[in-house]
Amino acid sequence: MDSTTAFIYALVAGILPALLWLWFWLKEDNLHPEPRLLIILAFLGGMLSVAIVLPLQKIALNLLDTSTLPYLNEIKYTIWAGIEEIIKLLVVYFIALRSRFLDEPVDAMIYLITAALGFAALENTFFILKPLETGNAVQALISGNLRFMGATLLHVIASATIGFCMALSFYKPRWLKNLSILFGVILGTTLHTAFNLFIIESSGMDTFKVFASVWVGVIFLMLFFEKARLIDSRPHPVTTA
Repeated sequence: MDSTTAFIYALVAGILPALLWLWFWLKEDNLHPEPRLLIILAFLGGMLSVAIVLPLQKIALNLLDTSTLPYLNEIKYTIWAGIEEIIKLLVVYFIALRSRFLDEPVDAMIYLITAALGFAALENTFFILKPLETGNAVQALISGNLRFMGATLLHVIASATIGFCMALSFYKPRWLKNLSILFGVILGTTLHTAFNLFIIESSGMDTFKVFASVWVGVIFLMLFFEKARLIDSRPHPVTTA
């Protein structure tokens, strides 16, 4: 298979599952749907984030002194996860979080989930592309399925955690909103790092447990999503001080 064909197949295989998850989450927000243009821009912005994240992660790795730093993997994956969550958040901030359409607590979750799925779509494309270029379609299929069931959802959970913290402070003073965002980034980064480390260090049944924990996380995410929707069921004055 030539490189162009392999890339097209990998891109389709990376994007379609992400769009399926996006359809699911947008259906959860069907009462007050967000503008389709902003959703598209957030998804594309998430994909663009990959191009920003990769060089930053490489710079961070080059700055780490492997000869003196203990717990190098823990530090490396924490920094990498933090970079990913911060860049996704910044992209969504410039695309949607300053928009007049951000008028409900749950909206932040929607936009961050959308960007996370865009990020996962392009990241998954690269993981699927490598075995396709060597003619290993079976390995590409396995990689795609594993990332659809695990890594893609992990991106959603981590970014949605930040969005949920923003939802909880939606009607709060600005200083508390900023503190909530900081807490959300730390929590999302921690979840992201833990998953990466568990996957690297686990095998067999342990891997199954890690993926099962991600699905448990999805269940909690759905509960938090509903909680964010209910916040808006009560009138609140918007405070900016």
